[in-house]
Amino acid sequence: MLDLQWLLIAIPLASGALLLVWGKESDRFGHLIGTAASAASFILGVILFAQLMGRDAEDRSQTTDLFTWIDAGRFHVDMVFVYDQLSALFVLLITGVGTLIHVYSIGYMAHDERRRRFFAYLNIFIAAMLTLVLAGDYLVLFLGWEGVGLASYLLIGFWQHKPSAAAAAKKAFVVNRVGDIGMALAIMLMFAQFGTSAIGAVNAAAPGATDTVTTALGLLLLLGACGKSAQVPLQSWLLDAMEGPTPVSALIHAATMVTAGVYLVVRSNAIFDASEVARTAVIVVGLVTLLAGAWIGCAKDDIKKALAGSTMSQIGYMMLAAGLGPAGYAFAIFHLITHGFFKANMFLGAGSVMHGMDDDVDMRHYGGLRHMMPITFATFALGYLAIIGVPPFAGFWSKDKIIEAAFGQNLWVGLGALLGAGVTAFYMTRLMIMTFLSHKRWREDVHPHESPRVMTWPLIALAALSAVGGVLLLGDWIVDWLEPVVGEAEHHELAVPAIVLTLIITAVVALGVLGAVFFYSREPIAAETPADSSVSVFARAGRHELYGNEINEALVVRPTRYLTRLLVWFDGKGVDGFVTGIADRLGDTSQFLRKPQTGHVRSYALTMFGGAAIVVLCLLAVNLA
Repeated sequence: MLDLQWLLIAIPLASGALLLVWGKESDRFGHLIGTAASAASFILGVILFAQLMGRDAEDRSQTTDLFTWIDAGRFHVDMVFVYDQLSALFVLLITGVGTLIHVYSIGYMAHDERRRRFFAYLNIFIAAMLTLVLAGDYLVLFLGWEGVGLASYLLIGFWQHKPSAAAAAKKAFVVNRVGDIGMALAIMLMFAQFGTSAIGAVNAAAPGATDTVTTALGLLLLLGACGKSAQVPLQSWLLDAMEGPTPVSALIHAATMVTAGVYLVVRSNAIFDASEVARTAVIVVGLVTLLAGAWIGCAKDDIKKALAGSTMSQIGYMMLAAGLGPAGYAFAIFHLITHGFFKANMFLGAGSVMHGMDDDVDMRHYGGLRHMMPITFATFALGYLAIIGVPPFAGFWSKDKIIEAAFGQNLWVGLGALLGAGVTAFYMTRLMIMTFLSHKRWREDVHPHESPRVMTWPLIALAALSAVGGVLLLGDWIVDWLEPVVGEAEHHELAVPAIVLTLIITAVVALGVLGAVFFYSREPIAAETPADSSVSVFARAGRHELYGNEINEALVVRPTRYLTRLLVWFDGKGVDGFVTGIADRLGDTSQFLRKPQTGHVRSYALTMFGGAAIVVLCLLAVNLA
């Protein structure tokens, strides 16, 4: 059945197309078709995974060549899919978490008149993301890459009647196109250097390429990864993307699309292993982003934007691990999977809170919701314990391994990752206190209540996965499973025993928790956000997302606007002025020349007589001379 891997993509793609073209009569059951399509892909993914596990370790890769996509001279691209250990994990994550989010959306979008279209977009996104992770050629991967970009644009701006949602969708689309330039140039360079863009062939040829080529490829791929995974400096779109419906935030901006950059780096491991410069760049980008995202998460009062800052930070951990090379590839994927569980859980939990709070996203208007929403509180709490790394929850196993690998490679990188763990504990405890544990601050016309079962059951399932996701590390299972794809894991000696480092990480996490309790439990939380002038410079910077939008405005948007105005002026006054100027002068000349053309015979006779007289005078002058 492994040759049927293309059905994983075909089922949700066909469902999405059907829901888009079907008439209004399908509004009553369109959401069920969309959910069933995602569930069918998940069931097929489980069957294929079981078959893959049944094979010998060296035979766990199945290539399916469907047809020739492009055949132009030396440029040949097949529509080829590869189902191996890495893509199999992503298939289960995308379809499994995606199906739970589809079920949740049935309740969350129940009163939206365009619900059928929403589920069509979700299906198209699932199909595009599966194309991305199953692709056996970088150009096929790029097809899925652009597909998830389009689906993200459609879903972020789904409520396009809101100017903020329409603007956020455009911003996400434009910023991601910047990263896509890097991907496109990388594919062109692959073909120029290796004569192919097939992933396996490129990875095989990369070790023999020059440092210049591998570094250029690594940096270009990193640029693409920064766009999709909201890493510095292309992170500005992610927080604005929270304008979309909350299931979108859970599916695209927590569990799947934003992890595409991490997948790209790990899948291209041979390129990054061949370039120390490219790997160092990945480490720097990941470390800076994990600290920047954590900083932003500390300052946001919007519950979804606080979680979005957290997503930036956690993806930063994954990028950092991927930059560590063979010592971190498996742990990058491990944290990616556990993060998909607990962050989807918390985003959907945030949606449940919004559902009960009349769509209010300001945590300063919450408080005491643990009594009003017990299921949401309990499931969110499990996600909280997982993300801050409390043993034995999933995040403890995956994040600690990244920090351990970071310390094994470089002390300063390890300290940065350790600091991020403490700050994560701080801002997530802050979120828990402001939302569930403090005194109630909601408005009189708001009546908090628990969400319906169609929304709480997915929360329970994701909370359970958040609690037990660490089992993937038992016996180093995930490390051994991914070894044929990413290479043998490297182990570096630590300055202290691993158990001591684990205790240090746990102590730092405890300090972060105690810090949040100290600052947010001493006095009642105000129901209104204080002005920028009344908070510290650090809080102000976090609120403004470290001035990323202002920096983009100053360095890119404003100069581009001025350049555009200059070009418009030059085109209007210069190019058009030159062309229209010639036409105007010819027109003036013609107007001047038509004046003698009166149509009167006497005028023409006089002109002829005058002309003849001039000719005679000229002849006489010549003869006399």
